[in-house]
Amino acid sequence: MSILTFMGLSGFEVLIVILVFSFPFLYALIDVLRSSFQNKIDKLVWLIVILALPFLGALLYFLIAPKKVVN
Repeated sequence: MSILTFMGLSGFEVLIVILVFSFPFLYALIDVLRSSFQNKIDKLVWLIVILALPFLGALLYFLIAPKKVVN
């Protein structure tokens, strides 16, 4: 049994799963850092939420934050 085997997945499949779940996290993190918010505290709160709850925080950011971002 290989060390890369996880739940019957091969190493390449595990890599794909990791990339699929990490992409929203990284994209949300970069988007928060590049965006301007009305209040600087909002940016800090979103950073904490995304870092504390990586996948769920990114999902919440995409569902809620775009309404609060100032262009």
